[in-house]
Amino acid sequence: MKVSYQWLSDYVDVQGFTAEDLADKMTRSGIEVDIVESLNKGVSGVVVGYVKSKTKHPDADKLNVCTVDVGTGEDLQIVCGAKNVDAGQKVPVAVIGAVLPGDFKIKRAKLRGVESQGMICSAKELGMNDKLLPKEIQEGILVLPENTEIGKPIVDVLGLSDNVLELELTPNRSDCLSMIGTAYEIGAILGRPVKLPEEGRNINVDFSTVKAEDKISVSIAAPDQCAHYAARLIEGVRVGTSPLWLQNRLMAAGIRPINNIVDVTNYVMLEYGQPLHAFDADQVAGGKIEVRLAAEGEKLVTLDDVERTLEPHMLLITDAFKPIAIAGVMGGANSEVTEGTTSILLESARFAGPSVRKTSRQLGLRSEASLRFEKEVNPEAVIPALDRAAALLVLCAGGQVAQGIVQETVQAYSGVKIPLKLERVNTYLGTELSLQQVKEIFDRLGLEYGLLEEDSLIVHVPGRRGDITRDVDLIEEVARLYGYDNIPTTLMTGVTTPGSLTREQSLRRTIRRLLTGSGLHEVITYTLGQRENAADYPGLYPEYAPIPLAMPMSEDRSALRTSLVPHLLEVVSYNRNRNNDDVAIFETGTVFLSKETALTAQPQEKRLLSIAMTGNWSGAHWGQKARKADFYDLKGVLERVISYLGVTIEFRSAQKEGFHPGRTAELFLLTPDGERRSIGYMGQLHPTLQKKRDLEDTYVLEAELDPLLQHADFEVDYRILPRYPSVGRDMALVVDTAVPVGDLERLAAETASELLESIRVFDVYTGERLGEGKKSVALALVYRHPERTLQDEEVTETHARVVAALESAFGAELRK
Repeated sequence: MKVSYQWLSDYVDVQGFTAEDLADKMTRSGIEVDIVESLNKGVSGVVVGYVKSKTKHPDADKLNVCTVDVGTGEDLQIVCGAKNVDAGQKVPVAVIGAVLPGDFKIKRAKLRGVESQGMICSAKELGMNDKLLPKEIQEGILVLPENTEIGKPIVDVLGLSDNVLELELTPNRSDCLSMIGTAYEIGAILGRPVKLPEEGRNINVDFSTVKAEDKISVSIAAPDQCAHYAARLIEGVRVGTSPLWLQNRLMAAGIRPINNIVDVTNYVMLEYGQPLHAFDADQVAGGKIEVRLAAEGEKLVTLDDVERTLEPHMLLITDAFKPIAIAGVMGGANSEVTEGTTSILLESARFAGPSVRKTSRQLGLRSEASLRFEKEVNPEAVIPALDRAAALLVLCAGGQVAQGIVQETVQAYSGVKIPLKLERVNTYLGTELSLQQVKEIFDRLGLEYGLLEEDSLIVHVPGRRGDITRDVDLIEEVARLYGYDNIPTTLMTGVTTPGSLTREQSLRRTIRRLLTGSGLHEVITYTLGQRENAADYPGLYPEYAPIPLAMPMSEDRSALRTSLVPHLLEVVSYNRNRNNDDVAIFETGTVFLSKETALTAQPQEKRLLSIAMTGNWSGAHWGQKARKADFYDLKGVLERVISYLGVTIEFRSAQKEGFHPGRTAELFLLTPDGERRSIGYMGQLHPTLQKKRDLEDTYVLEAELDPLLQHADFEVDYRILPRYPSVGRDMALVVDTAVPVGDLERLAAETASELLESIRVFDVYTGERLGEGKKSVALALVYRHPERTLQDEEVTETHARVVAALESAFGAELRK
């Protein structure tokens, strides 16, 4: 919320305090002021001038020579290149000696041989936010209203001597989304009374002879979404440009002026925090207003000229035949105020915040009005804001207000009453405040109260303070106004419980520590990505398509991811584009799975572990050459993790889309109860995908994380160092190339039973001598008994059983 210092002074006396003083006091009392902005960016010596004549420059087609009256009695000759300058205009003129933003000083000059005695200025040259002005003004000089006084300083005309406080409001302080609400806050801080606009309490206009109820009617068919709807009829209005004072205040608040009708509704919304809407009354068929829910598939073209398809939960404002507005969000183009509008139906209502929030988010229509409705407007401001706007419309657009307000109330606001004990206040705050001190604070806040019993009050909370619902909220108000700095400091007492990590948190940290210890860097990528990435790399869940966002901010972040690998590849590409070719990274993150194209339920979430490697795994030095990362480096990193976690993973050769057809393995988790479960894949990216992303050989792994965490065994078994010698036996087996080496190792271990201490592969050979489709696998087996020395005979016997088992199961032959 942007708060104009000068506008604020209309409601509360701020004399003696600068804008910076108010910002400091508000921040100390709980409402942070992010910045105090001066609207004068360094303008001095600029006045209002009148262009008496315009002639073409004799030596430049795009320049004009203007004669300008600046109220000094002597006309100035000014050369101007703006396309929209013309005789009869009132314009800002920087005379000789004036200064513009950027310390730009105006001097006497000659342009193509013609003397120029000043400069006619645009809004941008005055340091104004020209984006809030109409496009034709953005591209040329600033044209002022005809009734602007010649010679008057431009900083006074455009309100540039003002300062704007930008409030960083928390969601509960929606009362300060209005000038009056902010005035109450400032009044409470300074201890000064608040002055409300007279028109908000007693509208003082000349009413017409027409009764509003004879021409319009109001009914509410959705009482849960609309508690109160009120309307006034103003006839004979003239749509045009708003007075400059009104435009200045809107622009100070960051709102672009449009016309006097719309500007008044925006002005009152900023003033009271109550959004209003103006309909062209002649376009409201039958003069009938009905507040109802939309029908399935009903359509409405909104003011932004977009056709919206509505859903049954969306609240509409309709006339006798058609919808004319989406309640609390945006009006319809079919009832828009135009230059030809002469009658206004002015709406002020109390719509349910959740209904407006859901509709605005679903349609992607967020506005200043919907923001206030979402946070629940002041129910007591519906009629005062309506009356205030009607009076301002008469002032700014002429016309007459019809007699009476047409309204329907289905749920009257009864107010909130909260009992509060003084003892509870002092117990919470650690203070010794008296009842009189608490009463004085409530007086400053504008809260009415009565004496409930001795040292106890019953407090009546006004509708503007919807954040106060319990006694602790009142205690917070006492603390804020008493001053946090005045509350004594005390040590905390009571029983405390030391914090600790859950088993799952500890395991996740362990995995990250093991991976970083293995030489990988952890990355955290966006949860959102491109839908096209799934076509290149479908990941572990090819049956699930990425879930599209309803309103993505960019194409690159338009869908919830179903795999982490595409994001890791983006990181790899980013590094390679910056000459960092050796990349080894990992991420533990969440993917989102749903088979629905339009979500009706929360998607399933899966946590994954993903790794990507490319470039050199070990760098070059005097003792060795650099070595490229390969499949077995990736496998070794994973084996280190699973070894520490105490889980068993089986690697099986696999064919997987997105992977190299001959360098891919599927990962199977072997559980203690004998279950064999696929949890992921690892291997080299498919060459086509590598080429598409301009990558060298890149190895990736993606596995489900939760099964690893579920079956991890942190129990550490300690064994004494072996006291008896081991016996080693080697064997070279010729088997079919399709036989997994892991199967050979497992069968050998099962056959040798407890005598086998370890088994490892130390050679794999293929060649013509073995025959087509054959390979030689050399295994080194170590036998040992923990309690005695093994006899050569029993080792020989056990080793023979192992060989026989392998020959029987896999057709293996001992290689001579």
